[in-house]
Amino acid sequence: MASDASAEPRAWEQVLQHIERRLLDGELAPGDRLPGERVLAAELGVGRSSVREALRVLEVLGLIRTHAGSGPTAGAIIIATPGGGMSALMRLQVAANGFPVADIVAMRLVLEASVADGLAAASALVPQTDAPDLEPADRLLDAMDAPDLAPAEFLALDAAFHLALAEASGNQVITATMAGLRSGIEGYARAGLATIADWHATSDRLRGEHRGVVAAIRAADAASARSRMHDHIAGYYAETFIDPAPAPARTPPSR
Repeated sequence: MASDASAEPRAWEQVLQHIERRLLDGELAPGDRLPGERVLAAELGVGRSSVREALRVLEVLGLIRTHAGSGPTAGAIIIATPGGGMSALMRLQVAANGFPVADIVAMRLVLEASVADGLAAASALVPQTDAPDLEPADRLLDAMDAPDLAPAEFLALDAAFHLALAEASGNQVITATMAGLRSGIEGYARAGLATIADWHATSDRLRGEHRGVVAAIRAADAASARSRMHDHIAGYYAETFIDPAPAPARTPPSR
C-alpha cells in the first residue's frame, strides 16, 4: 500500500524544519533569540498555532527555552546546539516521513511497550504523588471521544496521546525520540485510512484499547500494560495491511 510519506509537510512541520535547518547549519547559536510567533508565522506563511507546536517540539528536545509575557526576556531563546545524538534526533524529525513503515512500527513495538511497562511499574510507587502524570493523556482520550471528529483529526490526537505517555515517563531521550517520530507515525496512520472499511468500528476499538492501556498502567499491571500497547500498535497496522514485523528473508536450501 502506498503511503503519504511524499506529501507536503503540515504547517507546524514546515516551521520545525525551517528552524532545524538553521540550527544544523550554524545560523543560530546558544544565546540567539528566535523571532516572535507573529514574525515567524508571517515569514513562513503559517498560523501562530503551528509556530507554537514547532517550538514545543524544540523545547522537548532541549534546544530552546520559552518565556511567556513581554519584554526582552520573552519568547524563545536557543540554549543548546545540536550535537551527537541530539543532532541525529533532529534529523530524525526531518526524515521521519521517509522511513519504511515496517521499521518505525517495529521501533514503536519495542519503545512504546517498554514505556507502558515502565509507567505501570511507576504507578506502584509509594507515595502516589510519585506516580506518573497521566492527566494530559486522559484529556486527549476525552477529546477523541468527540462524535464529530474527522478521521485525520482523531489520528492527530492519537499521535499526541502516544507522545503524552512518553512524556509521562520522564525520560527525555524517549520523549525526544517519540517527538521526532510523531509526524511519521501520524502519516502512516492516515495512509491506512484508505483500507479501513468501517472507520466507526475501528475508532471505537482504538478508543477502547487506549483506555485499556491507561487502566493497566493505573492498576500497576506492567505485563498487561505492555501487552495491550503492543497489541494496540500491531493491530492497527495489521488492519491496514501494513506488516509491522516482516518475515526475514529465507536462505535458499543448499543443493
